[in-house]
Amino acid sequence: MPNLTNVATGSKSTQDFVPVREVRDGVVVLKDGSLRAVLLASSLNFALKSEDEQTAFIIQFQNFLNSLDFSVQIFIESRMLDIRPYVATLEAAYKKQLDDLMRIQIREYIEFIKSFTEAANIMTKNFFVVVPYASAPIHVGGGPASFLPWNKKASGVESANRTFSEAASQLEQRIGIVQQGLVRTGVRTVQLGTEEAIELLYKMFNPGEEGKPMPIGTASSD
Repeated sequence: MPNLTNVATGSKSTQDFVPVREVRDGVVVLKDGSLRAVLLASSLNFALKSEDEQTAFIIQFQNFLNSLDFSVQIFIESRMLDIRPYVATLEAAYKKQLDDLMRIQIREYIEFIKSFTEAANIMTKNFFVVVPYASAPIHVGGGPASFLPWNKKASGVESANRTFSEAASQLEQRIGIVQQGLVRTGVRTVQLGTEEAIELLYKMFNPGEEGKPMPIGTASSD
């Protein structure tokens, strides 16, 4: 979970209002026990396609939605373009360059990139599909031995792990259905891993720190 800043809402902190409990094996686990998988989807330029291609896409997408017996969430993340990695690459090339003329040109290009991106307010967009799964609570009876104090904790952990594995398996099947349906429309998807999902959640819950790297040690997963 991201290490969110406390807010002045009595004794409650921001974390109390965040429904996420943990990110485990690339799966977002909510506080109610339900699971979420986040798929990063590719984009396509619908306006540049021919009328027949547009019609075919709409039909395929309609077929995809009609084939689902569960809900999915589609959302778009819009953020300012972060040119810092690109500028860092140019700065490294500038330091290695021995030719004075090339150094001047690289420096001018760096300044142009910085001023252009600041003036143009360039945005980047990422497209995500969230696949949910919620399983019914599983009650496992352990017989008389389960009432012994040294067996309660172990049996609880084992039951929780078994429940998560079973739910994750069901979620994986749903992910396959969504990916197969979207690929027919020309949209490719890839599931976010644990670190990628944590970073996405951190940026969503900390919009004021968009330009800063995610602090190390503020997120954890099992």
